[in-house]
Amino acid sequence: MKIRLLPVGFLPVACALLMTGLVQGHAATARTVHAVASFTVLADVVRQVGGTHVAVTSLVPPDGDPHEFEPSPADAGKLQQADVIFLSGEGLETWFVRLSRAAGYHGTPVIVSNGVPLHEMVEDGHDVTDPHVWNSVPNVEIWTRNIRDALIRVDPQDAEAFRANADAYLVRLHDLDHYIRDRIATVPADRRRVLTGHDAFGYFGREYGVTLMAPQGLSTETEASAADVAALIRQIRTLGVSTYFMENAADPRLVQQVATATGARPGGTLYVEALSPPGGPAADYISMIHHDVDLMVQAMQAAH
Repeated sequence: MKIRLLPVGFLPVACALLMTGLVQGHAATARTVHAVASFTVLADVVRQVGGTHVAVTSLVPPDGDPHEFEPSPADAGKLQQADVIFLSGEGLETWFVRLSRAAGYHGTPVIVSNGVPLHEMVEDGHDVTDPHVWNSVPNVEIWTRNIRDALIRVDPQDAEAFRANADAYLVRLHDLDHYIRDRIATVPADRRRVLTGHDAFGYFGREYGVTLMAPQGLSTETEASAADVAALIRQIRTLGVSTYFMENAADPRLVQQVATATGARPGGTLYVEALSPPGGPAADYISMIHHDVDLMVQAMQAAH
């Protein structure tokens, strides 16, 4: 039997070719999950957990109102192309049923607020659930875990990356929660009152001990009655609230009317239900909360 000698340099080349084939094979099996989120705040949290393995599209655009959103035919196309769809739930996305029918979507969206301790209240004589769960950071920690688990179900191959991303983001959320509590603690308890456009800070107020007042109810679609506005004006005068805030995604006229009647001064714009465009003061969730808390604290510290 003849022993055939390989040419000098053949073995390194063969190994290189083998490794190239393995890399190309891995790249061929790697996937990008196409995720759709209902609005920008939620889209950002999905993006934090998904990292480079997930492409995220928000249906409601930056500075858009998730209550009054009107889906377009293009939005139906986004649903048709999605591997997974994320909603906050609890009555926020009332338009999603119409959109899913138009898109022929028969899947089950992920409701990220499952497990959140809900804030129930009475509005116009009816028991209602406050959908604005993300304005309390511990609730977004629940979002993060729900998003992580949903992405693992869709793409188990990248489970470790999703777990690592979620763990890192949970640390940042924990730090954010401490930041809020430390900032609020600088304000005397009898000054922790804020006037905003609509009742979107119920979870924030409950979690951090701030009283939030607003002429409109839970949705920007609701209309405040003259009696409700008059009662709010009396309450503000009694409590001595001196600053009001506009909201980036809401009509400011009603809160400005209340401010004029009470002498409250403008304190700036809060980002309540929508992020700012990239480069703005609230381009991601953590920046949004930092911005809002800093404005509120500044106004409450100045109250007298």
